[in-house]
Amino acid sequence: MKSFPETIPIFPLSGVIYFPKTNLPLNIFEHRYLALVNDTYKKDKLMGMVQSFKNGNDIYKVGCLGKISDYKEVGDGRVLINLTGIIRFKILKEIKSKKLYREFEVDYKNFEIDLKNSLDNISMNELINKAKIFFKRNGLLLNWKEFEKLDTIQKVNTLSMISPITNEEKQKLLESLTIKDKINTLENIIDFYLHEVNFNNQTIQ
Repeated sequence: MKSFPETIPIFPLSGVIYFPKTNLPLNIFEHRYLALVNDTYKKDKLMGMVQSFKNGNDIYKVGCLGKISDYKEVGDGRVLINLTGIIRFKILKEIKSKKLYREFEVDYKNFEIDLKNSLDNISMNELINKAKIFFKRNGLLLNWKEFEKLDTIQKVNTLSMISPITNEEKQKLLESLTIKDKINTLENIIDFYLHEVNFNNQTIQ
């Protein structure tokens, strides 16, 4: 497996669950995170995104390492960046320092699958069919023709990231170790919502 830094700066953000092989645009304006982004951009462009709990400083233990693929300074002091997801990680411990932002020791060993380009013998047809119904019912538009050009991991991660489901459900998807687990979990989540809509509309027979 490609070598990644054992200690990384982390941007904890409530309600943002970020997956490998997806892109995340960020508008940076807080002083501590401007320091994080600027230090990262000058070093190796690698930083972690982790979902934080709504209250306090607690964060989830699994996040995603991203590389700053676009960086633009805005005249009012803000910085606009784009992060390209690389690989998930598990947090081992926080590293104490005098920096304005938080750094953690992390481990990538359970998530090597994120680095693969394609997977054989994995069908997503049923999941995609259900996702099309689910998105349509929620008024969400997706260019399915362009979507089909993505590889299997990109497809699953894209659906996981943009689906109108709870943050806790997205975190569960992020923590799924295998692509099959992630497909099955997402399919079950969508099934639940579709069943709930049918039940509320009294269309179940």
